Amino acid sequence: MSVILKIFIYLCLCAGLHCVDQMPWLPCQFFDEHIFVNHENHTETQFIHKDTVLQFGKKGDAPVNPHAITFLVTGSKLDLRDYVQGVGAERLDCELRWFSTEGIQLRWPSHGAQEYDCWFRCTLKHTAGHFTVNAFLRHTPAQRPSDQQDYRSRPAIGDRDLLPTSVAMVLQTLSPSVLPALSSQQKLHCQFAIDHKGPNAQVEWHRQTRGERLLLFSHASRSGQTKGSGVGLKALVGGDASFTLPLVKLNSEGTYICSVSVPPLLGSVDVTLHVQERPRVSLNVGSSLVLTDGTFQKVACEAEGYYPLDVEIVWYQEQPGASGKRVGAPLPKKVDNILLSSHKHNQEGTYSLSAFFYLQASLSQSGYQYTCTVSHQSLLVPIRKSFTLTVEEPTSWTFYFLIAGLLAVLCPMLCYWYKVRRESMKQRKPY
Repeated sequence: MSVILKIFIYLCLCAGLHCVDQMPWLPCQFFDEHIFVNHENHTETQFIHKDTVLQFGKKGDAPVNPHAITFLVTGSKLDLRDYVQGVGAERLDCELRWFSTEGIQLRWPSHGAQEYDCWFRCTLKHTAGHFTVNAFLRHTPAQRPSDQQDYRSRPAIGDRDLLPTSVAMVLQTLSPSVLPALSSQQKLHCQFAIDHKGPNAQVEWHRQTRGERLLLFSHASRSGQTKGSGVGLKALVGGDASFTLPLVKLNSEGTYICSVSVPPLLGSVDVTLHVQERPRVSLNVGSSLVLTDGTFQKVACEAEGYYPLDVEIVWYQEQPGASGKRVGAPLPKKVDNILLSSHKHNQEGTYSLSAFFYLQASLSQSGYQYTCTVSHQSLLVPIRKSFTLTVEEPTSWTFYFLIAGLLAVLCPMLCYWYKVRRESMKQRKPY
């Protein structure tokens, strides 16, 4: 191995910003628990935050930080790093908590597992919300407990302890939050993996909204019993438990929970669904508006069919030639005398709103551009609709009088000329 390559690997390991296969450790926050009975004889849990290292390696590896708690994730059929591929350590939030089996004493069907194993839940989240990973780490204490401990008690973990663990089960979603439009189809991603074949797994989807929890789908691997729909059974065999909503409605909003139960473990990932419908924006005038100086025109900007409720409509006035210029042009001026209609609640549950004003035409404003901007959380950038105003001078009354006088003189003359011509024609006609 060349010296340059060795230096490169060393820098990667020190920075912690390398590719997934080379990621040796992650900084983590461990929520230790102190369970006690208070003076009112009630059981309380005190959470103690401790800085921890989640280290990947093999049994016998020395901790990268001997002064911190180290969860050493050793060989298993499951590798947590496979679920965060391409993401640097600086984009991951890591959290470790105890997991209680609620008194269920079962030996996990993996090599070296014991009935007295300790369980921890590790959660990895992308800082930008791209995914969530929940994993269960199994730790076998070096010595079997001398007596039957209460499941609520926790073995003490020292500030420099090293705990060898292995990954037993992983759940992941690539869609922690989705924002579908009405009447669209939406897939809610959920993937799971278990470290042994033929597990007695129960997969379920629930929707929770306004305090109610509704079962959408359930499948038991051992019995083959299935309730509900939305998950492909063939895909489920490979660990794909993704749920498909065929038609998004307003009452589809809520938190969707994908859960996998393999006793004594029960894990889940949440997917939050909020409906977003883009507004349709239109003006009651065309791209150009011609008015006479001194006249009035009602100008309205209509935002229709949007959801949720909050929307902002603003009118701007811009001088001729200023549109599109970056340097030296005056900024658009906000139109102040704007009136808003009341929100209209449409039949399908969306909303509509109109913002209008009465434009008084002035020759000094001829060539001005008026722009309506509509902002809504469903839009990355506001929608803009514009028209250009042209103001004409009113026709002079003097001109009308002149035309009328001219007609008054010409009409008799034309009549006389016609009469003379007619008489002349009669005299020329032979008898």
